[in-house]
Amino acid sequence: MNTLHARYCAQVLAYCLWGMLCFGVLSEESIAQNTLQKRPIAVEDLFRLKRVSEAQISPDGKYIAVAVGEVLKAENRVNTDIWLVALSGGEPVKIVATSRSDNHPRWSSDGKLLSYISTESGTPQVYVLEMKDGKPTSAPRQVTTLHTGATRQQFSPDGTMIAFVSSVYPEFSDKPFVEANRLNKETMDALDNSAVKARVFDRLLYRHWDSWTDGTRQHLFVQSLSGGEPKNCTPGDREAVPSSDTFSSGDDYAWSPDSKELAYTASPLPQREEAWSTNHDVFTVNLQTGVRKQITTNPGADGAPCYSPDGKFIAYRFQATPGFEADKWQIGIYDRAKGSTTSLTSAWDYSVGQIEWSRDGKYILAEAEENAETLLWAVPADGSAKGHSKNIKKLVTSGTNTGFSIAQNGTIAFTQALLTRPAEVFTIALSTALSAVPNAGAKGEPPAPTQRTAFNQMMLNELQLSQPEKIFFQGAATTVQAWLVRPPNFDAKKRYPVVVLIHGGPQGAWGNTWSTRWNMQVWAAQGYVVVAPNPTGSTGFGQAFTNGVSKDWGGKPFVDIMKCVDYVVATYPFVDSSQMAAAGASYGGYMVNWIATQTTRFKTLVTHCGVFNFTSMYLTTDEVWFDEWEHGKPWDAGFAEMEKHSPHKFVQNIQTPMLVIHDGNDFRVPLQEGMQLFTALQRRGIPSKFLYIPNEGHWVLKPQNSEFWHTTIFAWLKEYLGN
Repeated sequence: MNTLHARYCAQVLAYCLWGMLCFGVLSEESIAQNTLQKRPIAVEDLFRLKRVSEAQISPDGKYIAVAVGEVLKAENRVNTDIWLVALSGGEPVKIVATSRSDNHPRWSSDGKLLSYISTESGTPQVYVLEMKDGKPTSAPRQVTTLHTGATRQQFSPDGTMIAFVSSVYPEFSDKPFVEANRLNKETMDALDNSAVKARVFDRLLYRHWDSWTDGTRQHLFVQSLSGGEPKNCTPGDREAVPSSDTFSSGDDYAWSPDSKELAYTASPLPQREEAWSTNHDVFTVNLQTGVRKQITTNPGADGAPCYSPDGKFIAYRFQATPGFEADKWQIGIYDRAKGSTTSLTSAWDYSVGQIEWSRDGKYILAEAEENAETLLWAVPADGSAKGHSKNIKKLVTSGTNTGFSIAQNGTIAFTQALLTRPAEVFTIALSTALSAVPNAGAKGEPPAPTQRTAFNQMMLNELQLSQPEKIFFQGAATTVQAWLVRPPNFDAKKRYPVVVLIHGGPQGAWGNTWSTRWNMQVWAAQGYVVVAPNPTGSTGFGQAFTNGVSKDWGGKPFVDIMKCVDYVVATYPFVDSSQMAAAGASYGGYMVNWIATQTTRFKTLVTHCGVFNFTSMYLTTDEVWFDEWEHGKPWDAGFAEMEKHSPHKFVQNIQTPMLVIHDGNDFRVPLQEGMQLFTALQRRGIPSKFLYIPNEGHWVLKPQNSEFWHTTIFAWLKEYLGN
């Protein structure tokens, strides 16, 4: 009880200080003086900070439901609860708290109901709360009871039904629900209880990310809120939402305004090509007749449909290039009456993430990266930005702004994270922003968003975090951006070791965001200057720049990184060029492996789940389309040319000590990649260690594994760089 009371008091004090800062009663300096002496951030702090996500604003714009995760390190998991934030002020209130995770809050169109997903019953199921004036007026009611669980729920606009996603066996999917649910349960129980764990597969994508596939398909269901059985609206051997998050954005389906239809994203056909095809399509399904209609025929990926408020159009994301998962995501508009489609952003050089209509139907709101920031934008729905993107308006100017939702009055709620702060909830008023925002590319800035939560403010007041610096240098072909983060208690008269962090993807970026895995502040707190370049292939700097890495993995990106190091060494006298390390994961791990074969300027290297052998990578990875686009097939005539950048061909050049890390359930870059590298290092007598984490996939997510991962890496770096 004392611990809970102390936490409550600390939370209250944090909000008091935050509120006094916002209203000018206290300055930032006085807050610092009234809190603990600032100290460098430690690995343990990553597990103390709360993890805020899914800001869902009520239709009337008065409240925001938000998921807040708390790390339970002793239980090796993150527990998520639902909190409610009143825009009129006051402290957030926890309204759903169980011993299991509760997440994905969604409001009914009248704001009287709040749904969420909870694993309280053992499997994820949909629960509903009755709400009034920002308070639950009933105990949570469990709506779904499927043996296969339920996720990604949405209320119908008329408030009578709820749709959700469940992974079921397709061979039973056209049967009546009671029978199908029984057969699903019997099949799953038989697999769980059988002493024989052998499986027979007859097509690819038999394992994905970190799990072996079980033959189920993600289908859309609709259930009446007044009772009765759920109905499978997308039966058959096809996904109704993407199984790969490469093609996923938001819930991946939507209700029509009249509640008579669903639009959804279907996986590629024929099914045997799913592992190497990116051709997802948008379909609609009539809920009365069950008739499904394909509305997109683009050979690339289409998805994330959403209806206009008047129901005349369906907006969606699409990629024009088949087979290329990092192609620019454009906004397409489907005219339901004419059956025609058009692109709203063909002339815009940025790739969109989540999209949603403004409530007046005049704009499509979108997330898109720009120069290492993930911003919110307003794209005219009338097509006036098709030929010239200057009509696209920027709503937020910095940070990583994601997971937005829109109220009827135009208030937009979202989470914003920075390199100096974990995500918190913010809002902007769309009408105010649009009237003040200059056209994209023009000078000036939109009004700053309003911060609505400060879950981590008290703890952040304890920490001495370094202000990141955006630097620019001449790369292999153009100007390239990077981040530089100084260590805490920085003294310009001293010289510091350097750690170069290399991001994955390769079509990704080091953005202005907070990370629980590759946190620049935590690395800098070890006493290092952290340099994080966004070389050729990075996203948010134009599609041509993103395209530049394909079939050139060890070319321009490697040159960019080395030129970044040259620039930092020449520009900053506090950098010790004789004490440098490089570290990265996935493609970043590949680049570390490649660096090991190409230069000896680093004292040590850390590679996590990195590609080592292009041939074995292709033949063992799950999503084959990625490797086919990036390097081709091993039996193709041009593949030998691609192998000029495969590290395994140049093992004889490696002289640098390496820490090799690989996860046992990583099916994207399979375990054999790290094992091959470690064998080569050991056989050649290169100082090396192999950190094997058997119960993680492509990322290290479990808190205790994360702690061990950090301490192992930092001990290795200390051995070679000091500090």
